[in-house]
Amino acid sequence: MALAEGLVRNEDGVTRCWWGGGTDALYRAYHDDEWGMPVVDDVRLFEKLSLEGFQAGLSWITILRKREAFRRAFAGFDLRRVAAFGPHDVERLLEDASIVRHRGKIESVIGNAGRALELVEAEGSLAAFVWAFEPAPEHRPRRLTHETLSGLAQTDASRSLARELKRRGWTFVGPTTVYAFMQAMGLVDDHLEGCDARPRVEQARDALARPLA
Repeated sequence: MALAEGLVRNEDGVTRCWWGGGTDALYRAYHDDEWGMPVVDDVRLFEKLSLEGFQAGLSWITILRKREAFRRAFAGFDLRRVAAFGPHDVERLLEDASIVRHRGKIESVIGNAGRALELVEAEGSLAAFVWAFEPAPEHRPRRLTHETLSGLAQTDASRSLARELKRRGWTFVGPTTVYAFMQAMGLVDDHLEGCDARPRVEQARDALARPLA
């Protein structure tokens, strides 16, 4: 049987979304085991949103290959430690060839760490805040096809979340970046119908106890 548009079946017999079906083992593992799986840990959420900001204008595989270096450079994305970074840390990071050396993005992560701490104080956790923007099922496509997904660069939910983050002082959180974050951390499941990862993601989302403020 022919595969639907946007799906590939690799030599290991696994059917994947087209973007995760290349030859890079790191990308395949990210697609199979991480992308779309629901996340409720504040540190991981902050990391994912920060890396989506770094990805702007670059390919995701570039960021994925540098992720361990980013973790070392940004103290594991610990909110309090990153929020305490100062000008000397910015200069240190600008000299670090293992990450993306972009002053605006580096300063954004540091500033956003402070805003994240404020958000945790106000809302109880970053997770509780983010999951409050999960779109209702009736606001999601009935079937996730390649054609449908191509029109989901941003959504009403990502625009709302981006707007609220910006209101609270966050930067590098446009609606397209925020939607990529929502896809990555499981606020939505954008694995295509027929992708072998989709049932696992749906099962994890169904079993998840949503964090409350």
